[in-house]
Amino acid sequence: MSFVEFHDVKKIYHMGEVEIPALQGVNFEIEKGEFCVIVGASGAGKTTILNILGGMDTLTEGKVLLDGKEISSYGKKQLTDYRRYDIGFVFQFYNLVGNLTALENVELASQICSDPLDAGQVLADVGLADRASNFPAQLSGGEQQRVSIARALAKNPKILLCDEPISALDVSIRAQVLNLLKKFQREKQVTYLFIAHDLSIVRFISDRIGVIYKGNIVEVADAEELFNFPLHPYTHSLISAIPIPDPQLEKNKVLYTYDPSIHDYSVDKPEFVDIGHNHFVYGNKKEIEEYKALREKGEPLQPITIRKPGEKVKEENHEVHLSKAEDEFLKTPLHDTGSIWYKVLSFFFPIIGIIAAMVYKKKQYYHNYKACKQGALYGFAVLAVILLIFIIALILVVL
Repeated sequence: MSFVEFHDVKKIYHMGEVEIPALQGVNFEIEKGEFCVIVGASGAGKTTILNILGGMDTLTEGKVLLDGKEISSYGKKQLTDYRRYDIGFVFQFYNLVGNLTALENVELASQICSDPLDAGQVLADVGLADRASNFPAQLSGGEQQRVSIARALAKNPKILLCDEPISALDVSIRAQVLNLLKKFQREKQVTYLFIAHDLSIVRFISDRIGVIYKGNIVEVADAEELFNFPLHPYTHSLISAIPIPDPQLEKNKVLYTYDPSIHDYSVDKPEFVDIGHNHFVYGNKKEIEEYKALREKGEPLQPITIRKPGEKVKEENHEVHLSKAEDEFLKTPLHDTGSIWYKVLSFFFPIIGIIAAMVYKKKQYYHNYKACKQGALYGFAVLAVILLIFIIALILVVL
């Protein structure tokens, strides 16, 4: 039994009648004393995972266990005690003093960290023993974030949840904070779930990395294993986006962009499978066999390609860029194409178009729903204009 376990966890948010799937059957584990990182783009579901484990959000299906206890079944009092004693939080720092910062500016650093352990000790642990009498406004960004870490560790939590805690810090300060977190892992056996959107900052601090794409964990492996054998195409794309320190090489780098349409899951459904080497990948049977074959060759993969000087390489971005509202749907049925013919037919037959739009919306065919709705509205608008012209002509005739 692992220290943290996610079993088929689903989370669906509702906007009126619309269901928005944030997590779509997440499975992964964290061992005690492990530094686990979840990476992915904004909106992929990273923070939802952290909030569910932290008891700040409920799940729709599945179960979550920490140290053998199913936290997803906790009552109100159990959940309050769990958040207070078992979990430590380190949030993103906004570099602002006041309402947007994680620290209250009316308390000294020692007061912020005073419960339940001695403030002097926990501040000394993060190298701020001489700053105990300072307010947050008197601390630098890195010092404020170290106070946040001290506060989170003061109650000796079972696990520390870090929600992109270094994304707003300078590069040099990032290194200090990351080194501090690793120090506590070595000395205090702290367990971490660390959320990030950039693979480049987590390679050398993480024990294991999970990659999430639109609510699905698509790959999990030990850090070096993942970087040497990035099997899922989305992981490939994340690694290829890591900047290269050499300006000339970066200029000639061929950016690989993930195209989700390469997967055909209409018949052969995907699963999250251990292909060996403690390496888990999401794919259907055909893809899993291909991933296994690549891994068993034992030859590290090269997700980054450098073109030769003067060589022209066509770079295509197959990713569909949706509006914020459209992207909330995250995943649509196979035949939800939103074809122009839905608009055309709905334009000429608007009543039928509206009925079709309602049916498609109920079935969660959102692209077809929008096409029918748009065509029908244009159709009704044209009919309204024709009717208005007819009424005006009739009035003129009567007069």
